[in-house]
Amino acid sequence: MKRRVVITGLGLVTPIGLGRQAFWEATGRGDSGVGPVTRFDAHRLPTQIAAEVKGFEPTDFLDRKTARRSDRFTQLGVAAARLAIADSGLNLEAEDRDRIGVWVGTGIGGIETYDQQHKVLAERGPDRINPFFIPMLICNMAGSQIAIEFGLKASNSCIVSACATATNAIGESLRILQRGEADVMLAGGTEASITELAFAGFCAIKAMSTRNQEPTKASRPFDRDRDGFVMGEGSGVLILETLEHAQKRNAHIYAELVGYATNCDAFHVVQPDPEGRGAIKAMSDAVKDSDCQLTEIDYINAHGTSTDLNDQMETKAIKAVFGGHASKLAVSSTKSMTGHLLGASGAVELIATSLAVVNQWIPPTINYENADPACDLDYVPNQGRPALIRYALSNSFGFGGHNATVVIRRWEES
Repeated sequence: MKRRVVITGLGLVTPIGLGRQAFWEATGRGDSGVGPVTRFDAHRLPTQIAAEVKGFEPTDFLDRKTARRSDRFTQLGVAAARLAIADSGLNLEAEDRDRIGVWVGTGIGGIETYDQQHKVLAERGPDRINPFFIPMLICNMAGSQIAIEFGLKASNSCIVSACATATNAIGESLRILQRGEADVMLAGGTEASITELAFAGFCAIKAMSTRNQEPTKASRPFDRDRDGFVMGEGSGVLILETLEHAQKRNAHIYAELVGYATNCDAFHVVQPDPEGRGAIKAMSDAVKDSDCQLTEIDYINAHGTSTDLNDQMETKAIKAVFGGHASKLAVSSTKSMTGHLLGASGAVELIATSLAVVNQWIPPTINYENADPACDLDYVPNQGRPALIRYALSNSFGFGGHNATVVIRRWEES
């Protein structure tokens, strides 16, 4: 019998706020986290805007030596984990840490370190390479550093599935808990790829917005005039627990995690299947796994990247899955505010979805000004609104054709 799994802690480091409260208040206002790039000189590139994390000080979350030996993606990941643990009220001193695991993934990993050390090699030679270069670079180090910081010794792994990364990490953590292999999992994703090299790569495939003169309006999912995604950075970590464990310690429960599905388009390295077959199956299977009916889903936090192909495909897939109910669904993209956090996006968006369910309030899709005939659902344009939400769904679709969907249910004590 599958164990029930609940969400008891939320930790975020995002372009619109650090921590649950700041993030949710910014979401309520419809803030944009997008502005001119400050982390490097972007004048040579067609895209010169990004959603950067502001006011983040690594030593608020890590000791100075560890912070210096960690790439920014690891720093952000540890910070989100520390915030999530504090939010959950977990007393680690009283817990069996052999029964607490970590699955925190990243889409790209330590590219800032790679960029810096490549320049050191070219300009100063191999003898000057940082001895921590490899540990700072590799993708598993955020999850590993979280485990080291808190002494967490159960399953620890790093999924890399592009923009589906965090949702896959959360879904696989759900399975670990359902099977009884752990009592608690820290699950999510982290990303810090606002570097000249990463920007040059995404610009080369013409994936990013070039609305440099209006940065706060650049991320505009489902809008007719969208011209690409806006890169963001940040991290999201959720505390997942078996219901039995959460109730035993009288934990505050945000929502129940009830469904998960994942698959692959097997179609193209960067383009989604235009018919949305993988997305359709991911949503259908996740709803089936949750044991709810399609008509019981009230809200979808869309992948909604503000790219032409993705937004059309996701709209088509939602309509295919939900039929007539699609027109009654609220669908919004919080990427309109945070930008696209790549491997961290699924975790931040599931946190937004969880808070929507808790507060019975749907976050908006900001910058929605002109309807696209191919995108004709209720995208909650520009202003959030109260709504009855019992079940909600969050989508993540990544380069390489990775699709992942999770379903949560409103927690009711009865």
